[in-house]
Amino acid sequence: MAAQHHAHRFEELALPHLDAAYNLARWLTRNDHDAHDVVQEAYLRAFRFFDGFHGDNARSWLLAIVRNTCYTWLQQNRGLRLNTSLDDLPDSGAADAPLISVELSEDSPEKLMLREDDRALVNRALEQLPEEFREVLVLKELEDLSYREIAAIAGIPLGTVMSRLSRARKLLHKHLQTLVRES
Repeated sequence: MAAQHHAHRFEELALPHLDAAYNLARWLTRNDHDAHDVVQEAYLRAFRFFDGFHGDNARSWLLAIVRNTCYTWLQQNRGLRLNTSLDDLPDSGAADAPLISVELSEDSPEKLMLREDDRALVNRALEQLPEEFREVLVLKELEDLSYREIAAIAGIPLGTVMSRLSRARKLLHKHLQTLVRES
């Protein structure tokens, strides 16, 4: 009976965050199949150590496990090293102007196509970011987590989250400008 309660409670707390877990794993591995494998392994780990969860934020706890599982998987399967110096990356100023400004009716086919093109462009630029930057940007902008939640998930100080997020946005903007010029 206790095992059933344990499994039921895990399902209630962890399964609602499956999409967020997959999204993070997908952006870190850059591959759908690998992301599925990582999420499956992360959920197994989370279930195995669920007794150790005593917090009130299952999403952050689970995403931290997904993140750690992902980096372990990347090291084992791709030889990824996370010792890249963030100070070696270029720091460029970001303009606040939109990349594409076109006035179209909300439901027009043209607007839908532009939106899809924009999404593909942003995805390509996001893929080019170093893992440390892509990670915080995905957690903040796509998963809408707070700085504190990101710091807890990534195991880094709050100031580092803010710094990485700022630099990630600038670098993303730079990549977007390059991609727009090339297309």
